[in-house]
Amino acid sequence: MKSPLLAIAFFLFFSCQPPHEQTATQAPVEGGSALRGEQLITRYGCPACHSIPGIQGPKGVIGPPLDHIAQRTFIAGKVQNTPQNVIQWLQNPQSFDPANAMPNLGIPENDARDIAAYLFTLR
Repeated sequence: MKSPLLAIAFFLFFSCQPPHEQTATQAPVEGGSALRGEQLITRYGCPACHSIPGIQGPKGVIGPPLDHIAQRTFIAGKVQNTPQNVIQWLQNPQSFDPANAMPNLGIPENDARDIAAYLFTLR
């Protein structure tokens, strides 16, 4: 009798974790690693400008907070929020909007793909 209750409790505990923790090992972006993306976000200094759930360090206020970014319709209020657009935005934000404040950090495609994979876990 205790085994079914224990199994249910175990399932409920792990299914109630915050979304970024629950899906960080999955790759919602094809070919991307959310776990590697989480590390790259710190390496590229993204928290200096953005508040990003699950990322330690500063909570920047220059750029928008990135909580629930996966549920947003647009990036920067004008570009459709798709994995490919996020990857391209991370690589060259000025190609979408030359006047935006996000710097071009020279992020290669594989790193941008991994960062996008992490960002798409933030529901």
